[in-house]
Amino acid sequence: MRLERIGDNVNTEKLNKLAKTIVNYSLKLKENSKVLVSFTKEAEPLVEELVKEAQLVKAIMVLNMYSPKLNSLLAEKNNDERIELIRKTKEFEVNNYDAFIAINYTYNDYETKNVPQEIRIKLGKATEKENDIRINQRDWVLLNYPSPVDAFKAKMSTTDFNNFALDVMTVDYAKMAADIKPLKELMEKTDKVRIVSPKTDLTFSIKNLPAIPCTGDKNIPDGELYTAPIKDSVNGTITYNTPCPYNGNIFTDVSLTFENGKIIKATCNEDDNKLNEIFDTDEGARYVGEFSLGFNPKILYPMGDILYDEKILGSLHFTPGRCYADCDNGNKSSIHWDMVLIQREDFGGGEIYFDDVLIRKNGKFVLDELKVLNYEV
Repeated sequence: MRLERIGDNVNTEKLNKLAKTIVNYSLKLKENSKVLVSFTKEAEPLVEELVKEAQLVKAIMVLNMYSPKLNSLLAEKNNDERIELIRKTKEFEVNNYDAFIAINYTYNDYETKNVPQEIRIKLGKATEKENDIRINQRDWVLLNYPSPVDAFKAKMSTTDFNNFALDVMTVDYAKMAADIKPLKELMEKTDKVRIVSPKTDLTFSIKNLPAIPCTGDKNIPDGELYTAPIKDSVNGTITYNTPCPYNGNIFTDVSLTFENGKIIKATCNEDDNKLNEIFDTDEGARYVGEFSLGFNPKILYPMGDILYDEKILGSLHFTPGRCYADCDNGNKSSIHWDMVLIQREDFGGGEIYFDDVLIRKNGKFVLDELKVLNYEV
C-alpha cells in the first residue's frame, strides 16, 4: 500500500477507491458528461484521483477552487448586486453542467457566524430556483475532505481520522441498496409513526409518501432511508442527543415541541433566542420536511458534522424546514436543518413504532425482514 504525504498521510489507494465510487457508482459519468468540481486546496489529492477517473470515461471536468474563509468574508457584506451575480453564476452552472461534485473542508464551524440572517434569507430566496434545479434535476455528490478539525471533533488522531473517513465513504453501497428494500416497502405501507426515547414522545403520519433510499449516489458518506411527515400531523416532543450545527452556530440538547405539525416551543443548552430566530426564518421553518433512519455500519458516534451524524447506525433525523421534491409534503422553507437522535442503548435507547408495531428497539431492527440492516460493528 502506497502512502503519500501531503500535509498529513493520505492513503492514495483509498482516495482512488473513493474517486472510482464517485465517478462510476454515484454519478455514473460517461463520455462527454459535463461535471463541475468545487473544492478547497486541501482536497487536491482527491481531486487528482477524480480527474484521472473522469478521463478514463472521457467525461468533461471543470475545476473550481474556493476559500471558505474568503467566501464568508464576502458574504458578510453581500448586497443586491452581488447576490444577483451569484444567482446568474448558479443559473449558468445548472444550464451547462450535467453533474456537480462539492468537496468541503472544515476549517472552523463558526466561520459563517457573522453573516447576517437577513442576508442569508435574501440569498436563499434569490437562488431558490437554481438550487432546486441543481438538487432535484441534476446529478450531484457532496462530501467533506477529512481535516484536522474533523479529527479533533471525532476525538481521533489526524491520520486515524483520514483512514476512518475514507472507509466510511466507501462502504459497500450496492449491498446496502439491496438490504434497504424491505424497509422501504414497509415504510411506504405505513401510516402512523411513533418515536419514543428519553425526553421524547412524538407521533406523526407518513401515509402515501414515498421512501427514498440514500445509498451512495448523493451525500457521501451515505446510509439512510428518508420520507416526510404529513405536514400538520406532527404532535409531541423530540429531544436530540447530538450537536446541532447550523450556519456557524452549534446547539446541544435541542428539544422541540410540536402541535399539529408546528414547532410551538424550542429550547437548547445555549441561546434559546438564537435557536428560535432560525425557526422564525419563514413559515416553513417551524414545520418538518424530512424523517429519516440512519444505518451506515461504520459511523457510530456524533462529531457535529451532519454529513456523518445523520448516517449514524441506530439513529434517526427529524428535519425542520424544506422537504425534498422527490418526497414532497408541501413544506417550503429556505432552511433544511437535519437534527439527529441516536437510539442505541449506549445513547439512552428508544423505540420506533410503525402503525403501533415495534420495528426498531435501541437502534436495532426487530422484524426479521429488517434485521439485515443491523450491521455488525
